[in-house]
Amino acid sequence: MSSEIASDPLSDMLMLVGAQPIVAGGFSAGGRWAIRFPQPNKIKFFALVKGNCWLCIDAATAPIHVQQGDVFLLTGERSFVLASAPDVVPVDASGLFSGNVTKTAKIGDGSDCVQIGGHVRLARPDGTLLLDVLPPLVHISAHHGQAAVLQWLLTRLVTELAFNLPGSALASTYLTQLMFVEILRAAVPSFK
Repeated sequence: MSSEIASDPLSDMLMLVGAQPIVAGGFSAGGRWAIRFPQPNKIKFFALVKGNCWLCIDAATAPIHVQQGDVFLLTGERSFVLASAPDVVPVDASGLFSGNVTKTAKIGDGSDCVQIGGHVRLARPDGTLLLDVLPPLVHISAHHGQAAVLQWLLTRLVTELAFNLPGSALASTYLTQLMFVEILRAAVPSFK
């Protein structure tokens, strides 16, 4: 019996493009709130750990209702807003998170909504290969077939980040990588 694991197209693609998912931080919010995130130059991902909110990408796209357990991947280079309601005037994320060592923020009383997010580093120039096969927006609903796996990974990631257990930096890295693989499995059926 061979101890080698057979290669597959998704693993090959991720190795080729040097994909490195990184948890960047998160926020908790309560009351009426809105945060505008700048146009990313990387693949962005986020998950809603608690509550619900709205994702507003631009005027041409209808706001998307985000529920607890939903996970998003944004590959397009467009700014976006997360908000308690689509009509709330947003504050700029760069001001909200600047100077914050933990990369977390609290808006209002912080009791209604909790979000965790990050980005994916890609090797240049091969990273564009992954971008070419992904849609600009991937939304994995908490009710999707992959949701149970993503929920477990997300819960474990939140625990690692919250309690700073021994080895949590490495565990968080691996959990984030596994979340990214699960998102891609759900987003691109040809990878299955």
